[in-house]
Amino acid sequence: ECFPLLQELNFRYPCPSISSIEDSYHQVCSSYVDGIKALSLALIKLRKVNLSGFPLNNESLFHLFNNCKLLQEVIMIRCDAITYTGLAYALRERPTLNSLSFHSFESDELLYSIARKRLPLTKLDLSFCTGYSYAGILCLLTKCQRIQHLNLQGAEYLTDQHVVQLSSFLGDLVYINLSYCDELTESTLLALARKCPSLSKMIMETFGNKIVRLSDSLLQESGVYPQLKSLCLGGNLWFSDEGAIMVASIFPNLELFNLNACTCSLFDLYSCPWLSEGNCQDLRKRCKVTYINLAEWSRMKLL
Repeated sequence: ECFPLLQELNFRYPCPSISSIEDSYHQVCSSYVDGIKALSLALIKLRKVNLSGFPLNNESLFHLFNNCKLLQEVIMIRCDAITYTGLAYALRERPTLNSLSFHSFESDELLYSIARKRLPLTKLDLSFCTGYSYAGILCLLTKCQRIQHLNLQGAEYLTDQHVVQLSSFLGDLVYINLSYCDELTESTLLALARKCPSLSKMIMETFGNKIVRLSDSLLQESGVYPQLKSLCLGGNLWFSDEGAIMVASIFPNLELFNLNACTCSLFDLYSCPWLSEGNCQDLRKRCKVTYINLAEWSRMKLL
């Protein structure tokens, strides 16, 4: 009753893993049910809530979704007592939800459930979720085609062909994070640039992915994609001399370029031979970079 106009609430709580104190954790979650119910009835203007780590169970989540009629954005990281069934049931009460972040659910069934409800999602964060597959994310994106912010970090199953297919449903995409998807190469980068006219930031950082040289067809890429402003490619082994020139040519409005720990050869991890004075000059001429991260390149000199 003290804050009837409150629209954003951060309940983030450093809760220990359920695996270490399972019985007591469930008891703690149960003790919060009445409090969450009362709070949700009082905060009728609530639009965004961060529940990460909070001792929340299925019943509490239902009260929150059912009573907060204006709720649009929910973040649930490490909410170990919430089950797929509980979340799916709660989602039926809040069909207007447009932003959902969770890292603990391990089933395509949840993604199928979201797809069936056709939630008006503009933001979806599944970073480091395990157990779901390409079939699940494909089903969701075919039904929810207004996604602007997509985080699939750690989706090890993804291939270039998968991303090509998914990009057909990402026409409104503005931001995407595909870090630690180690099967992806420069083909993904170009596919998203072609299919996503509003894409301004892309993150594809990784460690130890397979070495893939740029193909002739990609080196001959004639398209220009001015929409991209920020590109993070740290750790990608396929990035090379040709890659630097390609980026400068096809992304002329690039402002932030993160190449942390990039290399083009397992035999030359530290010298980074593509980063010559000529290539740096070419980058400067061809695009509008104002920030470059070259961390961990020990032999770099100022040019």
